[in-house]
Amino acid sequence: MKKKLSRNAKKIDQFLIKFLKRQKSLLVEPMKYGVISGGKKIRSTIIYDTGKIFNVEEKKLLNICAAVECIHSYSLIHDDLPCMDDDIIRRGKPSAHIKFGEASAVLAGNCLLTLAFEIIADKKYLINSSMKNEIIRSLAKCSGHTGIAGGQELDLKFENKKKNINQVIDMQIKKTGKLFSFCLYAVGVIAKRSNKEKFFLSSLGDEIGLLFQLADDFLDKKGSKKLIGKPVKKDSKKGKSTLLSLMGEKKAYSYAYNLKKKILRKLENHGKKANELINTIEFILERQF
Repeated sequence: MKKKLSRNAKKIDQFLIKFLKRQKSLLVEPMKYGVISGGKKIRSTIIYDTGKIFNVEEKKLLNICAAVECIHSYSLIHDDLPCMDDDIIRRGKPSAHIKFGEASAVLAGNCLLTLAFEIIADKKYLINSSMKNEIIRSLAKCSGHTGIAGGQELDLKFENKKKNINQVIDMQIKKTGKLFSFCLYAVGVIAKRSNKEKFFLSSLGDEIGLLFQLADDFLDKKGSKKLIGKPVKKDSKKGKSTLLSLMGEKKAYSYAYNLKKKILRKLENHGKKANELINTIEFILERQF
């Protein structure tokens, strides 16, 4: 699994380095620092794995992968800011605002957000314009106030507040799940699937993202700073609302394993073509880094 993640990350990094060579700006360096240096690129792997189910060529998915990593990295740069989660370490190195200053980090995050749409709209990306429009529209919804940004706002507002399970699930699906939702939905667009199947893929992505967030919460409680590349036990210190804090460890683990089984059952109809995605989902819950 590590080899697969590393291989996919290398492809995306090479694409982004080449794409950013076209840009002339003082912000290119902090942008590269945020999006290229480290990170598992697991969302890109999810895209490639889903592509295998529908026999989609990897070259048709590369721009989508790069765009997703830009969005994800923008969100991390902004999450780490002093006005938000105030984290000084990310991926085993200083956060962007520590390395480049707060103002440059904000601007670099903004630039990665807009770069994602530039990458999909790029004239060298040879898919038809209606597909591009649909993908861009979906990415905007998953990144903005109905997705990542809205989820982060709820995450901050929920600190040290008593929230119920449904409120926390809604927040975590927006903050984490919606970008995974986009990953699967975008493949459905490229594969020319029906609206019903694209909706199915989008919902499945929400669930995979929620599983990923649960795994992240478990790592925060029991993982090591050296392995995951950032401080641990932050959630309890900051009074974060998580399913782990709400349910307790035993029930949260049970919920996560049942969620994983639910996801895998939904993939049974795709047979062996879903093996790569199944392996990645297994890794998400069992990961140690």
